[in-house]
Amino acid sequence: MGDRLTGKPVHVDISDEPMKMGICTNRNKFILGPSGSGKSFFTNHMVRSYYEQGTHIVLVDVGHSYKGLCDMVKGYYFTYSEDNPIRFNPFYIGEGDSLDTEKKESIKTLLLALWKKDDEAFKRSEYVALSNAIGGYYSYLEKNTTVFPCFNSFYAFLRDEYTQVLEGDRVKEKDFDIDNFLYVLRPYYEGGEFDYLLNATENLNLLQERFIVFELDNIKDHPILFPVVTIIIMEVFINKMRKMKGIRKMILIEEAWKALMKEGFAEYIKYLFKTVRKFFGEAIVVTQEVEDIISSPVVKQAIINNSDCKILLDQSKYQNKFDQIQELLGLTEKEKALVLSINPMIQLRNIKRYLSAWEVCSAKYTVPK
Repeated sequence: MGDRLTGKPVHVDISDEPMKMGICTNRNKFILGPSGSGKSFFTNHMVRSYYEQGTHIVLVDVGHSYKGLCDMVKGYYFTYSEDNPIRFNPFYIGEGDSLDTEKKESIKTLLLALWKKDDEAFKRSEYVALSNAIGGYYSYLEKNTTVFPCFNSFYAFLRDEYTQVLEGDRVKEKDFDIDNFLYVLRPYYEGGEFDYLLNATENLNLLQERFIVFELDNIKDHPILFPVVTIIIMEVFINKMRKMKGIRKMILIEEAWKALMKEGFAEYIKYLFKTVRKFFGEAIVVTQEVEDIISSPVVKQAIINNSDCKILLDQSKYQNKFDQIQELLGLTEKEKALVLSINPMIQLRNIKRYLSAWEVCSAKYTVPK
């Protein structure tokens, strides 16, 4: 970073040292700055520094701000286009991994999100039936090693094998309507409108991949793709968080409001910001409008109260409404004055540089008035 008076480069530890000194209790960060204040420049610099120290990084972006950095470190870049739509495979289990409770729960969460509407509750019997279906599917895969784990084979297992299990257990339609389940999820099966989404055969080992970017700009308003993709993103990071023990983890959500306005994703954010510190990790949210955070009551307290490091870039555009930011972040009058003086200090330093350069130039050359 840079010294505020001289501009000289300064190395700053904004994660570990404050924790050791007791200044803060978590590594989470909240970054606020208007358009043109240098958010992308700062976050790219910060993320690269983390990456070079061995951190596992997951980025959620809506403006291709990290494409260059991702290419440089040879990471995974997920984006959507008509020619190359975004693909995942939540059913795949890597070599040496196993079906644990967390994996089953993440698949169940995904299936329920695909099956039920946001305001539609699910019954206990449906939850149990899905748990049994997932367990039965992976037992089926162990016996049929030529079957590739993906949504296609899971759907076929439900249709051809699991229906017989339900009949044998005398499960009634009112307890678990498998026909309705198969009908609603048919678009994600082979030949359906979204058959590509959950049947990826490449980029499968996301647990071991250290740099992953999810670019959501083209699907942020899509009623089906966006909820599914955001659930998968959070499950990817939570899987890293719990299994990569002793390794630093980071999730950075750029222009967060485009995702946080969705209530389901907000619950994930709330969970993340409260628990990630226990797993040597940190969650970072970047936004250019403080109203974006305030507008989501679930997220507001979760992010602000659980981000001990607040990074405020040039706030001169917010001078007339900084009282709201001051109240939200709990800044003192002195801290407010310091924040609002950052941009004038930079301008003053630049003027000094120009004057210094002019003096050197004038001493060496005849400079016309």
